[in-house]
Amino acid sequence: MFSWLGRTALACLAPVRRYVRMNKDEEADDALFWSQDNGEHSAGGCAVRSCRDIGEHSAGEFSFAVVQANERIEDHSQVETGPMGTFVGVYDGHGGPEAARFIADHLFLHFIRIARESGTVSEDIIRNAFSATEDGFLALVRRTRQLKPSMATVGSCCLVGVIWRGTLYVANLGDSRAVIGCLSRSNSIIAEQLTRDHNASMEEVRHELRSLHPDDPQIVVMKHGVWRIKGIIQISRSIGDAYLKRPEIKVDSSFPRFQLSEPLRRSVLSAEPAVYSRVLNPQDKFVIFASDGLWEQLTNQQAVEIVSKFPRPGIARRLVRSALDVAAKKREMRYSDLKKLEKGIRRFFHDDITVIVVFIDHGSMLLEPNTSVPELSVRAFIDASGISEFSALEGLVTATGTSSV
Repeated sequence: MFSWLGRTALACLAPVRRYVRMNKDEEADDALFWSQDNGEHSAGGCAVRSCRDIGEHSAGEFSFAVVQANERIEDHSQVETGPMGTFVGVYDGHGGPEAARFIADHLFLHFIRIARESGTVSEDIIRNAFSATEDGFLALVRRTRQLKPSMATVGSCCLVGVIWRGTLYVANLGDSRAVIGCLSRSNSIIAEQLTRDHNASMEEVRHELRSLHPDDPQIVVMKHGVWRIKGIIQISRSIGDAYLKRPEIKVDSSFPRFQLSEPLRRSVLSAEPAVYSRVLNPQDKFVIFASDGLWEQLTNQQAVEIVSKFPRPGIARRLVRSALDVAAKKREMRYSDLKKLEKGIRRFFHDDITVIVVFIDHGSMLLEPNTSVPELSVRAFIDASGISEFSALEGLVTATGTSSV
């Protein structure tokens, strides 16, 4: 009887162990995780773990790189390619890696499922995929927070790009950013930001929050020189952060930094993405999708000029290296000194950085499937690619919704 109960309990826990690991389990899993990465490249010793220096997608090529600053990497990301389209995701986690990992495991699959059920790709399809992912993660938090109370405080920014039949869709929660490089009339490259940063440091975001919460004078407060929502968090939109969205989900008293001054009456964070779409034109040359770790060091224009001036292979690594050079100079250090810092310590100098550069070759953007494009599913740190589910969308039409940023 006991052994049957034990087996049953283990079977019930198995699906959540990927996101809820404790102590030694976490350390063992991290060791396995790193050993699976065959794509490590040396950026002067500063562990740039690049999944792809160059790869092919439905409308051109892409380059992909990640660098770690935190003790545990909290960024997750993916590129999904197929004959008809491309899906890019950058998930900048906070409070732990569980939310970002959950998004990487579920968001694209929700997108495929909902698009198939609807028979189209549109802005609303992407919104619904975000909503399903948020609901799934909050359900996971409810099931597991007795085992791991910190799950209530875990969240992630979420930046997604979809190229489908010549149309680019971008959806965003948080302060990761998508920037497109376009040719001007004088044939120079110019940067156009496609997303809005959902961060309380932005005056328009503070105004939005105060308008939504007129009865809460503490909705945004200055703490340690930084504007924060409820004095705790900077971003106003995310997946997760259940304790700031669901009044019934309380934070254990053993986590004092997440304690609210008064009980939560209603959600103060949103999981509603801002979605933007545009029909790509010949002046649109590439899109940079990156976590805020890159944009803290480089301006939009600096980033697009780097991409335009250098060869495509390894361009994502070059952007990361440029950001690290700037981070070192801000502290009056040499890059050679910065690269010697251990993970965790390095976080005081720069954040985890994820960069995906997607080049747009207009001759490749066909309305019919481009069978020469491989169906690949590429995830950060795991250089070996699997088969993407994108082929499931063959035959679907495109429907453009109402853009909002």
